[in-house]
Amino acid sequence: MSLNTSTAGASSNAAGSAAVVLAARLLLSILFIFAGFGKLTDISGTAGWFGSIGLPLPTVAAVVVGLLEFFGGLAILVGFKTRIAAIAIAVFTIAASLIAHTNFADQIQLLFFLKNLSITGGLLVLAAFGPGALSIDARRG
Repeated sequence: MSLNTSTAGASSNAAGSAAVVLAARLLLSILFIFAGFGKLTDISGTAGWFGSIGLPLPTVAAVVVGLLEFFGGLAILVGFKTRIAAIAIAVFTIAASLIAHTNFADQIQLLFFLKNLSITGGLLVLAAFGPGALSIDARRG
């Protein structure tokens, strides 16, 4: 077995890695873009649900969470201030899990909690290793 150290091989590998990171950003961001859009287009419904689970200032919380999810998701998608956005959304996701998904006797809530932990893992990898070559951050240097 030999190692391919040619420039063409390295270039092809880098392009492949950049495409995989772009796909990962798309897959991580789409959930937050849709969730944020949903909250921002139904503030009263979101605030009603937030109030029902005991969150203070539910309307303010609905707006703040909607903005964080929507614009943080867009930032991750395009790779702009990616590390900051990924950390902010990771912290939010853990907080949301602890607030709304800790009824582990309910299998659906347990699944939501575990799903959120997995998503947080992906966000932390993104925060640690960056958005890849196909991003605004990479173009800006």
